[in-house]
Amino acid sequence: MVSSSTGSTSTKSAQQTTGSVQASGKQGTQASAMPLSAKLDDNLRFLEGVFKDSSDIIYKHWNFGPQLQDKACSIYYSSLVQEDTINYMKKSLQDLVTHEIGPGMAVSPEDLQYFFDHHGVSEKKATLLSDLNMIVDEISNGRLVILFDGWEKALNYTAQSVETRQVNEPVNESVVQGPRESTVENLQKNLGLLRMRLKTPKFKIQLMSGGGQTKTTVAYGYIEDTVDGELLAEFQKRMQQIQDVEILETSFIEQLIEDSSFSPFPQHRYTERPDMAVSALLDGKIVVLVQGTGGMLLCPGMFTEFFQSSEDYYQRTLISTLIRWLRIVAFLIALTLPSIYIALSTFHPELIPTVLLLAVLNAREGIPLPAFFEALLMEFFFELMREAGVRLPRPVGSAVSIVGALVIGDAAISAGIASPIMVIVVALTGIASFSIPQYGIAISLRILRFPLMVSAAVMGGFGMMICFLFILLHICKLRSLGQPYLAPLAPLRLTEMRDVILRIPLKTLLRKPRNLHKQKPQP
Repeated sequence: MVSSSTGSTSTKSAQQTTGSVQASGKQGTQASAMPLSAKLDDNLRFLEGVFKDSSDIIYKHWNFGPQLQDKACSIYYSSLVQEDTINYMKKSLQDLVTHEIGPGMAVSPEDLQYFFDHHGVSEKKATLLSDLNMIVDEISNGRLVILFDGWEKALNYTAQSVETRQVNEPVNESVVQGPRESTVENLQKNLGLLRMRLKTPKFKIQLMSGGGQTKTTVAYGYIEDTVDGELLAEFQKRMQQIQDVEILETSFIEQLIEDSSFSPFPQHRYTERPDMAVSALLDGKIVVLVQGTGGMLLCPGMFTEFFQSSEDYYQRTLISTLIRWLRIVAFLIALTLPSIYIALSTFHPELIPTVLLLAVLNAREGIPLPAFFEALLMEFFFELMREAGVRLPRPVGSAVSIVGALVIGDAAISAGIASPIMVIVVALTGIASFSIPQYGIAISLRILRFPLMVSAAVMGGFGMMICFLFILLHICKLRSLGQPYLAPLAPLRLTEMRDVILRIPLKTLLRKPRNLHKQKPQP
């Protein structure tokens, strides 16, 4: 049996080392290979130079062998690995080797070398390393590395033990009917949620590591026979170009691979629902996940898809279609209602029915500001309250937003700064923007609303039409991963219109894959 004794636990780096060792330590995380030395002290000197000034790095020295004369050292971050995990790994190593040489026998370094060289690593959480740079990377990723004196290889155990959020109900995509699982900040759990729903070997997952200091693990998945070959090749090309970039969150990838950085329209979709991601994969999409991020990125994102919700497929056809039309109407209201009011009240009062016009004039009597500045002021206060509601603690955020809107609206009317009809217009605009299921497109409406208001204040309905034409031209020109943003509306693809304006019955919709693109073989 392996005899061991725990030596001193060092949380401080070694004393000043030679200049060559210092230089080597600085290169520890680069890609050039640095073979492991057979001398434990040389390896420790290099690692202590790399991890110097880190108070949470642990070097746990212990001895083994017949007379406890053979040295070994366990190296790990105490902030990432728990102590009970270390003890379990040592016991696992002891049981693994003594099973081969016989119980009651002391394990020597030669026994370790012979066992692992001839039998490999049977422990599912362990691997063998022979490169110092790889050891540095593994320790930084929260793993336990064990070095032995007299052996040019190290044991690497998956021992990370960090508390993460548990899988629970989605926060931003709640539904009345349907699954209630949400992704979390653990990449393996998120991949498991997808694998659990896609039980096919055609679901491929590729892993890559971000560059810089974070070395964040990024995963992207697709269904082999469903994704378009040209789309996948373009996506992989763009991902290759960002391998050396610091990646902290999924939105970093969205901004790095999008076609137009200054477009107000989102070119990829977000979701925290595994069922939504699986539906997108079946449509030929590519899903991107990042370690430490609870959301998933769906690539590419088409304009029509931002009006779809996972609940559309859990309701009956008539109900889902009616709700989708309601979202489209809400989109138009949130985008144009303040502009329409400004244009009609300023330039086209003859288009307003007489009774309604008299009511508007009576409400605006005594208001010192023109309609445009009145709308601009109220929209500014509404956006300010909405942003404050997001930043405030959740128990008080919604209450403060509601009370603030009521108080400010009533005070503005009483002070004669805004008319009651303007308060109604701004409130309806805000409510309509909340009806959009995707937050990204709702943000776009908040941006585009103001140019439309300016154009309506300058040239009335004619100015609104010109602004609409510019928006339409931009959307028609916009692409997502090289694909037309307005597909399947422009270019028109009648075979793919089954789930755009109408949501046809599932018995027809599920008869064949609802792909965005014509399938092509992968290169």
